[in-house]
Amino acid sequence: MKFTRVFAFMALAGMAGSAFATNGYFSHGYGMKSKGMAGVSTTSTDDAFGGANNPAAMAFAGNRFDLGVDLFSPQREASRAGSAGFFGATDPGRDFSVESDSNYFLVPELGYTHQVNNNLALGVTVYGNGGMNTDYEGGQIPANFCGAGAPASNGLCGQGSLGVDLMQLIVAPTAAYKIAPNHSIGISPLLGYQRFKAEGLQGFSGVSSDPTKLTNNGYDDAFGYGVRIGYLGKITPTVTIGAAYASKMSFDEFSDYAGLFAEQGGFDIPENYNLGVSWQATPAIRLALDYQHISYSDVNSVGNATSNMFTGARLGADNGPGFGWEDVDVWKIGVEHKFSQSFTLRAGYSHTDSPIEGATFAGCGATGTGANCAEVVFNILAPAVIEDHVTVGFTYTLASGNELTMAYMHGFENEVSGADPILGGTDTIKMYQDSLGIQYSWKM
Repeated sequence: MKFTRVFAFMALAGMAGSAFATNGYFSHGYGMKSKGMAGVSTTSTDDAFGGANNPAAMAFAGNRFDLGVDLFSPQREASRAGSAGFFGATDPGRDFSVESDSNYFLVPELGYTHQVNNNLALGVTVYGNGGMNTDYEGGQIPANFCGAGAPASNGLCGQGSLGVDLMQLIVAPTAAYKIAPNHSIGISPLLGYQRFKAEGLQGFSGVSSDPTKLTNNGYDDAFGYGVRIGYLGKITPTVTIGAAYASKMSFDEFSDYAGLFAEQGGFDIPENYNLGVSWQATPAIRLALDYQHISYSDVNSVGNATSNMFTGARLGADNGPGFGWEDVDVWKIGVEHKFSQSFTLRAGYSHTDSPIEGATFAGCGATGTGANCAEVVFNILAPAVIEDHVTVGFTYTLASGNELTMAYMHGFENEVSGADPILGGTDTIKMYQDSLGIQYSWKM
């Protein structure tokens, strides 16, 4: 197989469309075996996705090549109610309700690992970290309702379609080394590429530090870097523990959107870490538990409070309004049952709290600077409110030793509502998700 052709496929497929991921804008898992167990992966050693999960695990993975693709379908909806009369008795209001288009995305990924000797393994993982996408049709708010002389407008009082499109692709070359027969460490330099566009945000021109770099500038791209390190230990014949830490990935600014994102277009990938334990309860059944923490609040464009605009901060400034996301803690539990030498079944469940919190008008306070004030209105662009996922999956081993793996995920519908002191009324965002993935693995 010519791996250069595979990498070209990954780059083109990853750039063809983005997805809205499941734990904030991170994916619920990487590799179909992990995705079949709700993302549990820290102690898994049976694929080449250590660069995305735990680099140390690849010391035990042998020689293999995994190539997979997910068909991901997020269903997003936004609405506003009760805005009439908010700015006076004659205010006609800006109520609307709209569902996002662009509901199907292909998300490819691959991993390769080679056992150099009994202790050292080298490989690479290529994956889409996640992303966010919304594509709302414009014209829900009638002419003059967003101001005298204003044309028919979208839900944020801009013109034309409303939405964003963010894609993040990461290449993670990996080295893993056994420091003892049952213990390993690993490292993965993270090389990132991301692209972004925004449309229909003209309504925020008055609070932007540079309205010419706020919206409708097409795609901009940025490159970045970081590192992931990991440890894995088989502490008894049946119990394995693991841990991995990924630094913040520092990216170039999106210069074409310097009037939108804080720090003149900054959009880094936040620091995150995961801890895991698994128990081989019987020769056929393995139970596994993972904990993951994602530090969204450490990235200004994501974590800065939307209400900063009420203190005079402008979009694009260092302290400019952001999405107001809080850090998230994700708990994942999975089970794997090996029915036979050729067939393994998986299932899993994960839970996190939405990084977006709504606030009532009373909570906003007289100045609009209360905690979580106006966050829902800005997150119409990025309704990352999913909290619970269930998954199932299987692997079938062919006579050649190669494997076919599939995984299905459902993210249960969740909604968040909050006061909108910018346009009046109460905004509501909601989403549910499904994905179906397939992976083929070559044993070498």
